Amino acid sequence: MSTQITTAMVEQYSANLQIAMQQSESRFRGAVRVESVTGKNAFFDSIGATAATLRSNRHADTPLVDTPHTRRRVTLLDYDWADLIDNLDNPKLLTDPQSKYVINARNAMNRAIDDAIITAAMGRAYGGVAGATSYDFDTSNKTVLNASTGLTLAKLLSAKAKLDADEVPDEGRYFACSSQGMQDLLDIEELTSMDYASVKALVRGDIDTFLGFKFIRTERLTEASDVKSNLAWQRDSILLAIGKDIIVDVGPRRDKNMAIQVYLGMSIGAVRMDEDGVVEVESYEGS
Repeated sequence: MSTQITTAMVEQYSANLQIAMQQSESRFRGAVRVESVTGKNAFFDSIGATAATLRSNRHADTPLVDTPHTRRRVTLLDYDWADLIDNLDNPKLLTDPQSKYVINARNAMNRAIDDAIITAAMGRAYGGVAGATSYDFDTSNKTVLNASTGLTLAKLLSAKAKLDADEVPDEGRYFACSSQGMQDLLDIEELTSMDYASVKALVRGDIDTFLGFKFIRTERLTEASDVKSNLAWQRDSILLAIGKDIIVDVGPRRDKNMAIQVYLGMSIGAVRMDEDGVVEVESYEGS
């Protein structure tokens, strides 16, 4: 056998670019109120509940009911993504990376939308006539029970009870938690066999609804000292404003030696519209 045959051996290279594992779609965009807006700031008004007046006698004066009005301000923020592909690199590549760059960038934009919504859910909101009045997250809408335990049935029921007590509509309720949180639900001892089967199907992805909540699995929720801030909310309680939806532009840059630039941009904002419609549920996710 020739000892020099190794010089004739070849190396095979893939002609395909694989995009690394990542969240690709926005998981929250379809779970909130979405509005198209124009301008840097936009204002959205709401009216509060009123009570009917019992008539005490015939031909009495018509009572006037003072309808409460509230206003929230949403500020648009601009997002950019760009990368360059040198024209002289193309002949050296087995595949043109342009399309994969676009997909990768769109994934990043979708995750940014989720981050904006999550931040708005428990962040400071602004409103009032001029939009200068601040509204911090109502800490009474926090379900802790035991911050040293994971996600439990008791915590889910507590979140549901808070929404029910404030007459938050049953339709359009969502619950966001991590994969660890969903796994914690399988360890709940107090679940009946029927509940356990439902939770097991939820974790497997066979169903996405439990206790009236449509569950959203996400790894982007805020966490501090191994305590995760899960979210329960009703769709209309959080607003996503779209000033400019995701735009894509691919073309040559004359100032960069005609390198091809892949560019994506968008202008969005988010705000919590109703204090009663968002509940924080803490769970421990440490080792």
